[in-house]
Amino acid sequence: MAVLTDKLKARIQDAYRKWLKSRGFDPRRGQREMIAAIARVCTGPAPRIAAIEAGTGTGKTAAYCLAAIPVAQALEKTVVIASATVALQEQIVLRDLPDLAEAAGLDFDFALAKGRGRYVCLKRLDERLNRTANHPALENGGEDTQDHAAIHEELVEAFSAGKWDGELDTWPRGIDAAAWRQVTTDHRGCTNNRCTFFLTCPFFKARNGLDGVRVIVANQDLLLADLNLGGGYILPEPEECIFIIDEAHHLPAKTQQHFATRASIGGTADWADRVNTVVASLTQRFARPPELEALAMRIPGESEAVKAAMRELGDRLAELEFTERRNGQHTCRFRLGEVGDAVAGAAEAAGVPVAALGLSVSAVHEKLGQAADGELAWQRAIEAEDWLPVVGPLEARGSAVAALLDDYAGARPGAGDGARFARWVNRTDQDTELVSAPIEPGRLLEDHLWSRCFAAVATSATLTAVGRFDRFLERAGIDDVEGRRIPSPFDFPNVAVLRVPAMRSDPRDRVAHTAEIAQLLPELLAGAQSALVLFTSWRQLNDVKVVLPAELEDTLQIQGERSKQRMLERHRARIDGGKPSYLLGLASFAEGVDLPDDYCRHVVLAKLPFAVPDDPVDEAITEWVEEQGRNAFLEVSVPDAAMRLVQACGRLIRHENDHGRITILDRRLVTRRYGRALLDSLPPYRLELS
Repeated sequence: MAVLTDKLKARIQDAYRKWLKSRGFDPRRGQREMIAAIARVCTGPAPRIAAIEAGTGTGKTAAYCLAAIPVAQALEKTVVIASATVALQEQIVLRDLPDLAEAAGLDFDFALAKGRGRYVCLKRLDERLNRTANHPALENGGEDTQDHAAIHEELVEAFSAGKWDGELDTWPRGIDAAAWRQVTTDHRGCTNNRCTFFLTCPFFKARNGLDGVRVIVANQDLLLADLNLGGGYILPEPEECIFIIDEAHHLPAKTQQHFATRASIGGTADWADRVNTVVASLTQRFARPPELEALAMRIPGESEAVKAAMRELGDRLAELEFTERRNGQHTCRFRLGEVGDAVAGAAEAAGVPVAALGLSVSAVHEKLGQAADGELAWQRAIEAEDWLPVVGPLEARGSAVAALLDDYAGARPGAGDGARFARWVNRTDQDTELVSAPIEPGRLLEDHLWSRCFAAVATSATLTAVGRFDRFLERAGIDDVEGRRIPSPFDFPNVAVLRVPAMRSDPRDRVAHTAEIAQLLPELLAGAQSALVLFTSWRQLNDVKVVLPAELEDTLQIQGERSKQRMLERHRARIDGGKPSYLLGLASFAEGVDLPDDYCRHVVLAKLPFAVPDDPVDEAITEWVEEQGRNAFLEVSVPDAAMRLVQACGRLIRHENDHGRITILDRRLVTRRYGRALLDSLPPYRLELS
């Protein structure tokens, strides 16, 4: 068992003192407390897991680095910092870690880890620039046939001249998303060391550059992708890592999204056709070797069986009762995730030919690999490598569809294994899609992360809801862990006021509430140099903006009219020029946007941030909680709204000398019983409650 020795304590304390002195800072009680807590957890008995809420201004990045890095060095482990946003990743890599390495006297190396999709695939780039009539990557039915030759020429010239390292984020200009998709890949389309470009591959060079690095900065999506592949694929083995999950309140939702599966009726039929076409083409290309010919003879029948089974499944799904949702989509959600005998039976029947075709594709992929390795004496065997990235994704697609159909086949009432999933069907004019998403992401995190890692710290400025860690710990799957709450050092009563004005309308009356917001907003904005106005729906945002006075038009930066980055640039430029500017947006502006000082003196919330009521996963969670005889509104909706409310209000005070006001245009905060719990979740702002 690791031990926090006196020598290690002294090293951490010395690094902290040096860093404070270099920066001219006074020690912060909360920061010292966080450093000590992390050092104890990472050197204590298993499970070495902590959940720490560190209020704004604590200096949590410095705290977890000053604690975890010396511990990792002493124990020969790797610190993996996984953030939720690119902005925090860049801040850690470009500012925080270089500062700590220099000022704290800690000798460590660090690197930024990114997913494969951020790097050019030299093989695909070469294929795009050296097309032949029968090149497998350009077969009819591929994902994108648009020509982007000019930018691809620029990429290869810059890479060949050593002026570009092959990473999307280091290219000096923007690249069209479609053009980039044509020249990057994922693990399914990569042939690894079989590839002729393996030694110069930007992705593998970057991955090899992580070997031996003491601190790796990643994001939560990359961490989850690596864990889903078994761990140790891109990042080090979890057993060798001290994970710092920053912005950890995002982790459960990201886990749900990452492990959700979906497949469509039409898309699966297209996959079957694509398999048939590709296998026929490559069989002919290699002069019909007997190993391929036998597979090519049976695949057309298997493909037709898949399409027939999917039509039958589509007919069963068409008999369901659908509810119209947004964007012309209709949804049928299955209560408690149980799909019923008819759908389960049709899914089970469809799964048989899908699995059979998938096995045939796997066999083709195996034969191609053998040919590429020289184990099979095919004509043109040297070209087998070119087909592996084409067949690999087809194999993975078949496996994913078969798994989803098996999931639905096992979802009859009473047939579950205890794991809870939300299942629903989406229908549009074009296609019908089946979806399955876990509603207990904590089980997945326990299996893939908490039970395997050497140590882990989940931290954020908002982990508690209505004063408790229960909601986060349950969703994150962290058992037997007590959360530690470190308050912000800011003097909130003297720097920020929260006001709930008198209003006539109830937010549940959308028309009346929207009209009153439009009436109040010009007056609220008139008193501020800058403001951030947050809405909970596009509909209300659009309804308000069309009736605002014309004289406000130049001052408004409205989400949807330009990119988020452009909005922020225009906003900051106007403020720097002494002109008023007001940002109007949705939830994406409620966190991860840093607007200190005059960039935001007023935060206005149109409504309390309760979840949209028609999200299938949220509906399934509510259903499950109520099935247990619990109160879903008080146990789920209110805590989740409290966390979002804290995040939104947190846009106002960004450092100890900041100041401003918050206005919430929702009287439920003072008229409903749960309003007290929401207010108690917030920092101690000075309250003006009409």
